Amino acid sequence: MANARTIGTRRREPDTVESVLELDGVGKSFGDERVLSSLSLSVLDGEILTLLGPSGCGKTTTLRLVAGLERPDEGEIRLRGSSVAGNGRFVPPESRDVGVVFQEFALFPHLTASENVAFGISELPADERDRRVEELLELVGLADHADASPEELSGGQQQRIALARSLAPEPEMLLLDEPFASLDADLRVEMREEVRRIIKDAGVTAISVTHDQEEALSISDRVAVMNDGRLEQVDTPEGVFQRPTSRFVAGFLGHATFLSGRVKSDRVETRLGDVPRDLVDGLAPAYDGTEIDLLVRPDDVTATPANGDGADGRVVYRRYLGPTVLYRVELDTGEVIECMHNHTDRIDLDERVTVTLTADHELAWFPADQRTAPSAE
Repeated sequence: MANARTIGTRRREPDTVESVLELDGVGKSFGDERVLSSLSLSVLDGEILTLLGPSGCGKTTTLRLVAGLERPDEGEIRLRGSSVAGNGRFVPPESRDVGVVFQEFALFPHLTASENVAFGISELPADERDRRVEELLELVGLADHADASPEELSGGQQQRIALARSLAPEPEMLLLDEPFASLDADLRVEMREEVRRIIKDAGVTAISVTHDQEEALSISDRVAVMNDGRLEQVDTPEGVFQRPTSRFVAGFLGHATFLSGRVKSDRVETRLGDVPRDLVDGLAPAYDGTEIDLLVRPDDVTATPANGDGADGRVVYRRYLGPTVLYRVELDTGEVIECMHNHTDRIDLDERVTVTLTADHELAWFPADQRTAPSAE
């Protein structure tokens, strides 16, 4: 185990950032089921990277491989450049210098909060161990709860103690397996912000696993979107949401509809009017004259009640979300567009509407010949 350090000393300047973890062509099967295929990924020093995807996509298996709880069938896993799995080598979990926070927290009920935090550093001298525990309880904001038993702590407090316990041995990497799944909705939002702060203040590198898109976008420095055992895209939260590289990523991250259009010189002609070419992200000259699909999010369009020739379609779905209302409009062409409105706007089901593109940012797009690609729906 590394010597005790002041919290935060793992931080590095941007020009010296290196990879803490590398997965190189990792594959894993359980019986006849292929779970991971040729997975290659690097995690940078000090970042929080989230593995995001639907159930069964391989994200939890990836986490277990990094932790040493599973062995890869092929490929290699390296921590700080040293192989921990692959090429005939396998380092057991207890020797990998990796901490894990499980979704159930797994605190010892017969130990106090401070004793839970101290559990993994019992070999340290008593004064050093006490200093480390005190430091971590202060970091997670629970210095006044050192003598509390787990049953006396709220769900959020238990999570923070579990996090402090995992940080106590100063691991090279922290792994979080669906860390907010057992918390209620309001507490999940609060704890996402708190856990990110704690991890950043501790200066540790972390991988989180979730199927919750909002959670991944809010807590992460980068997001790795997975599907069917493969990486679809690795980018910043803004990158995967605003510039998805596949229809699956576009559909999985929030509401997405695709509006067909034809590229004509300086514009793209659509059923809802022309879109200036400079609002279409990276549209090469080679696509002039071809049909493409624009990615349209609900906040990119507005529906307005209309009659007669001024209407484009009718409202076929309405979902009240509190501050906003999501409408689904079936255009007269057969295409379906989703619109997000303020909760004070009222449009009835079956009402005829005009739909207007109001986006003032670059729109992602996909070639029309990719329409048969897998989607999140």
